[in-house]
Amino acid sequence: MTTVSTVESALITVDGLLSAGLTTPSGIRQFAHRTRFWPRSLRTTVVLRLADPRHESAGESRTAYFFFAQGLPKPEPQVVVRDERGAEVARVDFAWPELGVFLEFDGRIKYERHRRAGESLEQFLMREKAREELICQLTGWVCIRITWDQLAAPQLLAGRIRRILESRGRTVA
Repeated sequence: MTTVSTVESALITVDGLLSAGLTTPSGIRQFAHRTRFWPRSLRTTVVLRLADPRHESAGESRTAYFFFAQGLPKPEPQVVVRDERGAEVARVDFAWPELGVFLEFDGRIKYERHRRAGESLEQFLMREKAREELICQLTGWVCIRITWDQLAAPQLLAGRIRRILESRGRTVA
């Protein structure tokens, strides 16, 4: 079982509230201002910097925190990919468009939520593989897929991502 820090837990909660439309970034900032002298309120600053209603799952929120904690460049969440005619064909979890890299967080919820009625897991996986291939063909980008287990070994995962970003032309500290 992966241990979740209090900052990650707070970010998951705030992202969920924002994504569900139950609060706004302004509402979160107002709350943070009112509680700025509470014990451990410095964590709030990190959560405010990272909170984004485009993070669609706890896995994506934890991934956003991972990028921050490991000193990786901040990617753009929920980047739309269009075909030659301009039609939307996909949306990726995170992308560094200027580097030609996108990242997909693969959690179990994705495979439950996006599976079509009557579709076997094998059929879904083949459809997901075709989706990834289409994205790569249309954009020329490289795909990184990560899982919960990989987030449990952040230094190893960060090294892997750093090498990929650097191979695409960006020096990452």
